[in-house]
Amino acid sequence: MTQTRAATLLAVLTALLAVLLTPSPASAASLQEVTGFGTNPGALRMFRYVPDGLPAGRPVVVAMHGCTQNASGYGTGSGWTQLADRWGFSVVLPQQQSGNNASNCFSWFQTGDIQRGQGEAASLAQMVDRQIADVGGSRVYVTGLSAGGGMTAVLMATYPEKFTAGGIVAGLPYGCAQAAGSPYVCMYVGATQTPDQWGDRVRAARPGYGGPWPALTVLQGTADYTVKPVNMTDLVEQWTDVHGADRTADVSDSVAGYPHQVFRDPAGNTAVETYSITGMGHGQPVDPGQCGTAGAYFLDVNLCAAYQLGQAWGLSAG
Repeated sequence: MTQTRAATLLAVLTALLAVLLTPSPASAASLQEVTGFGTNPGALRMFRYVPDGLPAGRPVVVAMHGCTQNASGYGTGSGWTQLADRWGFSVVLPQQQSGNNASNCFSWFQTGDIQRGQGEAASLAQMVDRQIADVGGSRVYVTGLSAGGGMTAVLMATYPEKFTAGGIVAGLPYGCAQAAGSPYVCMYVGATQTPDQWGDRVRAARPGYGGPWPALTVLQGTADYTVKPVNMTDLVEQWTDVHGADRTADVSDSVAGYPHQVFRDPAGNTAVETYSITGMGHGQPVDPGQCGTAGAYFLDVNLCAAYQLGQAWGLSAG
């Protein structure tokens, strides 16, 4: 063996040995199913994503998928699990079962599932309690797409004490199906209610509750023909009324080129915030360069809903 070949072989062996002796990085966190989280009257499944090494007491985000979706796909596609790793919080990802709804839609329109202590609303509240018991949680937020957005409004109304804020993406106001007489009328036309009537539906969901109520952010596509933009208008009316805020925006500007408004309560705190995504159809806004993955109902519009919500909620700051 020549001296050159010997030196080359020695270098290769040295590099191989270095690789073998280098400790492997810790495995990335993965989605885990949690069973036995409560009586689960709504027969839902609970999944969660907890970044490796997450300190106790970090914020919790409950993120609910839309129809035809599941917990895993929504967590990845929306960007929530990606941001959990980046900013350090845990994510609860509820999943509907086909036995409840053939299209895997959360039952935002069923009276028995949208009342405190009953059905799916109670199951979701039990998931929050289990997550806080297991990993702690200084603050809890709730968000969802479409039917998941409808259930976000349900949780904000029925369990307001559990949530600091909510984010509704292409969703619907609380009690909309009951007000309109049909979920389809609610989705395609909207319900005829005054702001006071909208607010009364929320107040009736948690009798005697004096606040504070969760703040609300809404993201809605202007070309959404599945959940019409009138539902964002109704959400603004409902939740400004609940917060005692007027319906004149205190901030009107643009974010990533899209109209953005902020409505403040009498104390000057943000009560409702809206993003009107010009030309977007039905789906979750994502920006793969920032967060999320483009796909069916994950629409690349150069704005990531999860990122905007996380920033508004202070998740990036700890």
